[in-house]
Amino acid sequence: MEQQTAFDRIAVIGTGTIGMSWAALFLARGLRVAASDPAPDAEAKLRRFVDQAWPVLARLAPLAATPPQQSLNFCAEPEAALVAADFVQESAPEREAVKQDLLARIDRALPPDIVIASSSSGLLISKLQAACRHPERVVIGHPFNPPHLIPLVEVVGGAQTAPATIARAMAFYASIGKRPIHIRREVAGHVANRLQAALWREAVHLVATGVASVADVDTAISEGPGLRWALMGPHLTFHLAGGSGGMAHFLDQLGPPLESWWDDLGAPRLSPAIREALTAGVAAEAGGRDTAALAAERDRFLIDLLSLKKKN
Repeated sequence: MEQQTAFDRIAVIGTGTIGMSWAALFLARGLRVAASDPAPDAEAKLRRFVDQAWPVLARLAPLAATPPQQSLNFCAEPEAALVAADFVQESAPEREAVKQDLLARIDRALPPDIVIASSSSGLLISKLQAACRHPERVVIGHPFNPPHLIPLVEVVGGAQTAPATIARAMAFYASIGKRPIHIRREVAGHVANRLQAALWREAVHLVATGVASVADVDTAISEGPGLRWALMGPHLTFHLAGGSGGMAHFLDQLGPPLESWWDDLGAPRLSPAIREALTAGVAAEAGGRDTAALAAERDRFLIDLLSLKKKN
């Protein structure tokens, strides 16, 4: 596979929540976007999302000089969106059979040197690429929601993915301001979602066993370690907790207690009763704010936080 150094036209296949956000980011970075989605109102939703995201993106970085709507083309069929594409970001529903069929369809329509990246949040790319004629150019490029704001992208190769594909995907994402990380071995859920799942499992356990309310569990994170995690991950955080002795001192002093807490962690199941408790708990915590209002509040804080991190 030849090494590609320039990207101009991006095909966004699937314009749900993730695909729309990807498209807005690509447009903000001066790229042309050809998008496709089978939903009857998909184009209107996409264009409305881009218009709404534009002022938000303007606060984070200089925007492309060309108005976004002029650089956005919507196509009824994926094949039309793939014409002259330099990179493909697939964001179809998280169902293995759907993605397998769609990726094979995309693969048939493209020259063999174009990278195809799937936004899958947890599926194994080795299975998704299995029906492709050129599986060596298929890779996971998993963003975090919302992709137009959150920098992280997890890049995962499958059994048949070429190293050059991983390198090109990493380089592309870095070129548009993302923070790509290379997941070196396939696991369900990749890395960040597994970390989230581990934390949420214990959060559910604490609610289910009456240790704390839904709101108090959320506060325990958002007003505590979550603030530190926005600056550095768990390993560096605990390295600092070890004082001048760093991680070695931390492990000597707090390693044994932590191991005992691991042994005591819960393994809840999402029974009807727990589902009801979680649903009622978040409704109370939201205090009448709908998901759109909560997302807007989240995004305002995210912009301020990201702007602050860029200054340091």
